Amino acid sequence: MDLAKLSRISMKHLITLHVMLDTLSVTASAERLCLSPSSVSKTLSQLRDSLNDELFYRNGNSLVATPLAKRLGPSVQQMINDMNQIMSQDAFTPTNYEGRFTLAMRESTFELLAAKLSAHILGLAPHIHLDIYSKDNIGFDGLINGSLDFVLLPHDLSQPNPSQDDLVWETLFSDEMICLMNSSHPLAKQSHISFDDYLSFSHIGITDTDLSTPYFDILLAQQSQKRAVPISVPDFGSAALMCHHSELLFTCSRRWASIASQAKGLTVKSLPIEYGKVAYSLVWHKQSMKDPALRWLYEQILLCSR
Repeated sequence: MDLAKLSRISMKHLITLHVMLDTLSVTASAERLCLSPSSVSKTLSQLRDSLNDELFYRNGNSLVATPLAKRLGPSVQQMINDMNQIMSQDAFTPTNYEGRFTLAMRESTFELLAAKLSAHILGLAPHIHLDIYSKDNIGFDGLINGSLDFVLLPHDLSQPNPSQDDLVWETLFSDEMICLMNSSHPLAKQSHISFDDYLSFSHIGITDTDLSTPYFDILLAQQSQKRAVPISVPDFGSAALMCHHSELLFTCSRRWASIASQAKGLTVKSLPIEYGKVAYSLVWHKQSMKDPALRWLYEQILLCSR
């Protein structure tokens, strides 16, 4: 162990690297750390010399993290969490806390939880900063590299979870899937739609690069059947809007359809086949629960979801 070399790297360097991995911007990192951009650049320069790596390089107008910087992300996050726990001695006072929480959600989860959760958390911890991102922009990789605290998303419980061993999944509440269609759709006036009816019309799909093929579609394939999906979009709201102006069918969460403004006026039908179990789940890195602030946030998310 080279103690002399290690002594040249301080928490200041680690925190700067952590924030830079999140923002990929010297200016944004300086704002978050309440420092000048030149001070952040100087700290990065010292860390580059100590690690003998560029850490970040410019690609056009953007900064890109080097493979070493990305690889260091989870370890740096853990060291910061451990130091925070030592300094706080496991104490956490929401009313005085001035830190930052970062969450990512699917658009449907925004509809169900974001407003309620935000109001609840800000009521208890008025000085915190809450960053809520779209899961389409940042997903499970954010949990791994430490730039995200939690991900909330709907998913098929029959789908195997992504294979990151360090991620923990917890079901917040169960749901069922239904079929939405335009009120003037040929199937809208039928009391029930048959399996053949369901497959005779084209469908709108939802894209998610983190999750595998839904179990429902796997079952159809095993029966040499499949849905025609000419259009895929990233969120439930966009799909519902397309239903208003076409004969496309959209299979989605009943809870979301019951409250979403985009689904108002659409006809709801039960599915003619067992879709499988679906739920909204909370996902986090297993090291997160060592941080008292994140344990508190976890408890508030559970409370709001119930």
